[in-house]
Amino acid sequence: MAVVLVLHARGLGGLLTGVPALRALRRARPHDRIVLAAPQRLKPIVDLIASVDTMVPTAELGGLRWDAPGPQLAVNLHGPSTESIVQLEKTAPDRILSYRNSAFPEMTGPEWQTDMHDVDRWCHLLESDGIVADRRNLGLVPPVSTRSHRDCVVVHVGAGAPARRWPPDRFAAVVRHLLVLGREVVLTGDEYEREIALGIAARAGLPISRVLAGEQNLTELAATVAEAGLVISGDTGVAHLATAFGTRTVLIFGPTPPRWGGPPPHLLNRHAVLWAGQLGDPYADTPDPGLLRIGVTEVINAVDKQLTKHNWPAPGTQARRTPYRRVG
Repeated sequence: MAVVLVLHARGLGGLLTGVPALRALRRARPHDRIVLAAPQRLKPIVDLIASVDTMVPTAELGGLRWDAPGPQLAVNLHGPSTESIVQLEKTAPDRILSYRNSAFPEMTGPEWQTDMHDVDRWCHLLESDGIVADRRNLGLVPPVSTRSHRDCVVVHVGAGAPARRWPPDRFAAVVRHLLVLGREVVLTGDEYEREIALGIAARAGLPISRVLAGEQNLTELAATVAEAGLVISGDTGVAHLATAFGTRTVLIFGPTPPRWGGPPPHLLNRHAVLWAGQLGDPYADTPDPGLLRIGVTEVINAVDKQLTKHNWPAPGTQARRTPYRRVG
């Protein structure tokens, strides 16, 4: 049995944009063993993709440990960096499929394009090797929830970088508005964002019991997003989860544009995407100026429009939603 090694030492959002590419690889090589080198914390989501046979825990570039014989094919779904290609070369593959890097003139992959949606990017890489990829194949079947928050509004307060974090006082104002409307609200985030979430809850008058940040594992978070009626979030992995589960969103983008990593065009009818049109530094240690141009009023207006769309339940009733669950 041939082995295909796929490198993705990135976060949740990056993994989810690679779902169509992983499924295309599975369809093209149904009898091969597909091994994904990715952070171990992503395994619950990898299991939902159902296209990977084995994971090799790889928290970051330089962390790939490969003790098996060289794979027949190594696929670089990380990026065109020299370090990522060197990592794959160390596994002694028969062949590497990667975006081009001038330090490796023998590699014949496509040229990296900055202005491209990440879903298109990874599908394009496989298509350059003759593998047909369906960009619409993003859906996941939700995991089973042990604690239901059906039809609640999820407000995800965190982001992977300070530049993408909308201010807590603005989130609090949005939560107060939702509470006035009688909506059930929960705050999500990781363990490092729990204090932020607790501060938002205090400002908004939300009970501490509704603060789930830091208390959920990835499976529980995914289940909460999947059964929510609406997700309000910045440009984060949770936003990609909502897209995969067919959950409506209000997404606050900056400093990078939604055309690079927002909901794909064919799903935009379920998503309200806000962006000031201003590019910025995604690695800055303060909120992006363009992100800060998006005010509370704009977000509340987008939330109200999403709440009034068809199939949204009144408080205390059940929704009639059909999540986008395309798999295979």
